[in-house]
Amino acid sequence: MRSSGRNSRGSGSGGKNYRGAGNRRDEQQQRAGRPRPEERRYDVGDGPKAGPKAGPKAGPKGGGPKAGPKGGGPKAGPKGGPKAGSQGGGPRGGSQGGGPRTGGPSAGGPKAGGGRGRKPGPARPREYEAQIEERNRARHDKPRVKLPKTFGEQEGERLQKVLARAGMGSRRACEDLIDQARVEVNGKIVTEQGMRVDPEKDEIKVDGLTVATQSYLFFALNKPAGVVSTMEDPDGRQCLGDYVTNRETRLFHVGRLDTETEGIILLTNHGELAHRLTHPRYGVQKTYLAAIQGPLPRDLGKQLKSGIQLEDGYARADHFRVVQNTGKNYLVEVSLHEGRKHIVRRMLAEAGFPVDKLVRTAFGPIALGDQKSGWLRRLTNTEVGMLMREVDL
Repeated sequence: MRSSGRNSRGSGSGGKNYRGAGNRRDEQQQRAGRPRPEERRYDVGDGPKAGPKAGPKAGPKGGGPKAGPKGGGPKAGPKGGPKAGSQGGGPRGGSQGGGPRTGGPSAGGPKAGGGRGRKPGPARPREYEAQIEERNRARHDKPRVKLPKTFGEQEGERLQKVLARAGMGSRRACEDLIDQARVEVNGKIVTEQGMRVDPEKDEIKVDGLTVATQSYLFFALNKPAGVVSTMEDPDGRQCLGDYVTNRETRLFHVGRLDTETEGIILLTNHGELAHRLTHPRYGVQKTYLAAIQGPLPRDLGKQLKSGIQLEDGYARADHFRVVQNTGKNYLVEVSLHEGRKHIVRRMLAEAGFPVDKLVRTAFGPIALGDQKSGWLRRLTNTEVGMLMREVDL
């Protein structure tokens, strides 16, 4: 038994020498173009044929029938080969048997042959790879399922948000307007919160006045004397467009004023409103202050209201009154719903009182107030609502 142990250790040292020789042999095989042992493939089920002398005669631990308890011993020779060591042989031998992992039931198979690492399995066919890729694409290319509106994004905007954006107050204040039944949409009073509307299509009113949406702009300009009532002037004169050059949306003026006439003029991008405000059918009233020289007859107002014959027909004033009188200087107020060219100047001149200065102080319900000459201001939502009600919008 002692000599057997010494022989086993000697065999182990021999195994170490063989490990160096094996490396040199692998390098020679690689240079010659032959695959290295770890690059070779072995078919599954070839266990009985794997390894030298491995087969039915191999013992339970991988050694031959005459192998000792550990596979080595003095009698381990041709069947153990130089790979048989103290624990089963050379560098690729099994831990308990002789030869390169060959022998009994646990030996053989894909791991047989003594590789350095784990051998890769057989490559998958290209057809199988194509099928996998096709299944993945089909899974991700499914048509999008249409969810009910209760689960998806609802159409329109919340009513209180639209009202707040239109300048009716904060969202909380707009919710209070809804609770007070002061808001109506398309002619129906809204009593519940959370209603969704389309500002472009739905008609929204507060206290009977239409709410202007964000897409429309309404401005009032106090036009100075010498400014031409046009958005562009080919002669380079100062015009209305000079006051709104920084606006992204194109605006146009509502009606006209003479070059020397001052006062309020409206600018908007709401085409239908502008058309109705200037159409004679709707008869929107305009108010003017005119400076004339007296003395004035007492029946001048009656003459103007009865009608003054002009070259293009009769012209009648809706209202006339004397605002201020200083000696022979009179400041009179004239209101009329007509919009013919130079209508006020022509009427007073026909009555015998030429106009020295003329200012338009109101256009329908929109008054000039204390707005300074040349200043542009945005109309409030209430003013826009009153304009729309004036022309049945």
